[in-house]
Amino acid sequence: MPLIDLRSDTVTQPTAAMREAMMAAELGDDVYGEDPTVNRLETWLANELGFAAALFVPSGTMSNLLGLMAHCERGDEYIVGQQAHTYKYEGGGAAVLGSIQPQPIDGEADGSLDLAKVEAAIKQDDFHFARTRLLALENTMQGKVLPLDYLAAARELTRRRGLSLHLDGARLYNAAVKLGVPAREITQHFDSVSVCLSKGLGAPVGSVLCGSAALIAKARRLRKMVGGGMRQAGGLAAACLYALQHQVQRLADDHANAAHLGGALAELGYSVEPVQTNMVYVQLGERAEQIKSFMAERGIVVSAAPRLRLVTHLDVDSADIERVIEAFAAFRSH
Repeated sequence: MPLIDLRSDTVTQPTAAMREAMMAAELGDDVYGEDPTVNRLETWLANELGFAAALFVPSGTMSNLLGLMAHCERGDEYIVGQQAHTYKYEGGGAAVLGSIQPQPIDGEADGSLDLAKVEAAIKQDDFHFARTRLLALENTMQGKVLPLDYLAAARELTRRRGLSLHLDGARLYNAAVKLGVPAREITQHFDSVSVCLSKGLGAPVGSVLCGSAALIAKARRLRKMVGGGMRQAGGLAAACLYALQHQVQRLADDHANAAHLGGALAELGYSVEPVQTNMVYVQLGERAEQIKSFMAERGIVVSAAPRLRLVTHLDVDSADIERVIEAFAAFRSH
């Protein structure tokens, strides 16, 4: 019985067609700027999202780090949500490696940051304070999609107050598919965006930072500094191109599977947060450790957390979802 892994959409395996694309990729030395497939990926995604330039990097953590460091100097500050990936889950890289002070603020239930709180957190132009340079948002945020009018309001605020605006778009395409708009409708509001290709889109490795030509030139130097230069990286870039060109619209299947799973668990009596994209959050409380082992015995891999996150992806189909629902029903009566 094959395993069903619901811990994250990062566990996806390359499809057969993606592996063929990787094998057929033209290769060169990307540190010299000579890998044609990497160059094609960077140009394609920059054009797709409405930016002048882009940079291929190994991970979303590196992409966000380079974006923050390209926008901010030592002693600068960025405003970010308390639960945002760039603040909470990336090892403190902006502070440790960039000497950039985070100014976290509490997020709202819909995944947004209250823009009045954001504006109140902007420091005065006074040498006692770090210089506020950047607002960083995340979309999707724990599976929640930021509305387009909210993004426009955030853009207006940052322009008025002289800040740059960065998007951790690890799941940008989930947001775009949910909203039913081209991804550019989201990214048009930002000065830079980090896009992860190894989550729901299914590539094995890789993220891309998009921005102005000057910002990407600075980020390219920083990428070398933190050890992110890759040589014959075209095989990885080919997987990312394949994902972008063939596996975006199927994200709607993941959303449908997550909605079905969330609804079924709610009917079973579980406390389930509203589902928007490919994440289902279930409140388990003290039974978190029990459910991990219980599910493992049934070939289902989950994390052990009181607020359990279940993530659907291209390696989980509708039949798998039924197996998961049956297992949760059995656990309920266990």
